[in-house]
Amino acid sequence: MNQRLGNFRVGPRPVRQNPDMTTRWKPNVTVAAIIEHDGRFLLVEEETFDGLRLNNPAGHLDCGETPEQACRRETLEETSYVFSPTALVGVYLSRQRQQQANLEEITYMRFAFCGELGAPDPTRQLDHGIVRTLWMTLAEIRANSARLRSPMVLCCIEDYLDGKRYPLRLVSADASITD
Repeated sequence: MNQRLGNFRVGPRPVRQNPDMTTRWKPNVTVAAIIEHDGRFLLVEEETFDGLRLNNPAGHLDCGETPEQACRRETLEETSYVFSPTALVGVYLSRQRQQQANLEEITYMRFAFCGELGAPDPTRQLDHGIVRTLWMTLAEIRANSARLRSPMVLCCIEDYLDGKRYPLRLVSADASITD
């Protein structure tokens, strides 16, 4: 029996088959920063193929970096704020249809971190495609759910508000990753 957990379905789901087993399935690994201050969350408004969307400061894990390092980098690039992760909020999987890929389904694995926000660098330009940063309450985010980049945006925030925190050491990386 299927049930919903936030925006995610929990329970059996048909398995997508790879009949010839020649293609190795690999999710796109991303990171996100869950940043709260005085009851508001830092989000970015970004250009996508589906129009302007709201997202946590987030992006792809690059070769040669750990998820924690990627989260620091992506937050700085997208918001101009220095961010220091202090805890892992969760790891999330989501499948989405991509307009630019002829409705191809892409699976994302997101590592969401919370932490301490430093000062912004006023001389730094926001990353390409980022229109602006904004601070929104949970109610405002929910009211704009149709504009969220993915269901993970709200799910990560709700998990943060539920107090989910895991030690950073839960995600370990061999030295060969950053060599």
